[in-house]
Amino acid sequence: MLGIRVTLKLFLEETGKVSAFGGRFFSQAFRRPFEWKEMIHQCYTIGLQSLFLVAATGFIMGVVLTLQLRPTMLKFGAISYMPDMIGIAFIREIGPVLTALICAGKIGSGIGAELGSMKVTEQIDAMEVSGTNPFRYLVVSRVWACILMLPLLVIAADTVGLLGSYLIESTKDNVSFSLYFNRVFRVLTIGDIIPATIKSFFFGLVIGIVGCYKGYHSNKGTEGVGRAANTAVVLASLLLFIVDFLAVLIADIFYVI
Repeated sequence: MLGIRVTLKLFLEETGKVSAFGGRFFSQAFRRPFEWKEMIHQCYTIGLQSLFLVAATGFIMGVVLTLQLRPTMLKFGAISYMPDMIGIAFIREIGPVLTALICAGKIGSGIGAELGSMKVTEQIDAMEVSGTNPFRYLVVSRVWACILMLPLLVIAADTVGLLGSYLIESTKDNVSFSLYFNRVFRVLTIGDIIPATIKSFFFGLVIGIVGCYKGYHSNKGTEGVGRAANTAVVLASLLLFIVDFLAVLIADIFYVI
């Protein structure tokens, strides 16, 4: 019991520090001059270089989910509703959360290790001495890149995941492409798409803030860099589940209203 209390206390303290770091980001996020060149470079690094991993995972998830659900749907005589169910599941939850967790592992750890290395080698201190604002150049640009790229990666994961599901359905039941996706888009509503899109922006914010915070405040030495990368993944993943829970809770309230 004592161990749980200590762990919870440490988690809440760390969350508070990350929130304060996020507040510092918002205080400088809209101030000029903007580091456009660095932000575009980070968009390429975060977005394009993560696209293959996200797409491959989404495709496999679409295939596996369809194969797992088919026997149950056949048992209840509801196999015709497979496109409807896969579409809603992917757009609402599986696509955004799966993409965010993958990016927390790849992008969050990468940012934490990169900024941690710069902290250890005193490059951040050198930027401050030279008159450059390291927080705006290193942190603001990376967080904005995460916020902008996560929704696009989610769209890619959703698209490829639905394609994977369609391939299984077309193989098993000879379902046409137009029929499958007509069923998918017929059942989807604005209430499914908008909340999923909005929370993907917040997922990007969480990943960027946590990765930058851990790297920016890493301890000296190579061990501190490794710890910054690892803890960035763990903390970002936990916060992603909390954000997802709050997003679902808020969306459910609006559905009731």
